Amino acid sequence: MKKLLCLTAATMIAASSVSVAHAEPGGCIKYGAAGAVGGHVANHHGVLGAMGGCVTGMYVRHRYRKEARAKAALYDQEHPGAKGTYAEKATAYDVEHSTQPGKMNSDTPSTPAAPAQAQPANGAQL
Repeated sequence: MKKLLCLTAATMIAASSVSVAHAEPGGCIKYGAAGAVGGHVANHHGVLGAMGGCVTGMYVRHRYRKEARAKAALYDQEHPGAKGTYAEKATAYDVEHSTQPGKMNSDTPSTPAAPAQAQPANGAQL
């Protein structure tokens, strides 16, 4: 029991010493663990599920980073000479353009929609 407590304390100290945590999607470990559980529950194929989850996690993270680099390039075009990593520039682009990570365009329309014209109930033209 004492060894377990010491190991837990050492793990917590090591985890707290990590300086920066990036808000990226899962990756191989997170998706692989979910795939292993899903594969085990489905047909007792936890290893196959873990491999599929790992591949999916790597692809999702690749897509996220690719979009972040594209947003950073757009930010560089708008702000020549800006300093920072591509992740910081992508976050700044998201803030300025009201976008979300994972989406290049915002959900809100840039121009207000025209109001719909009222139609009479009997279908006659105005």
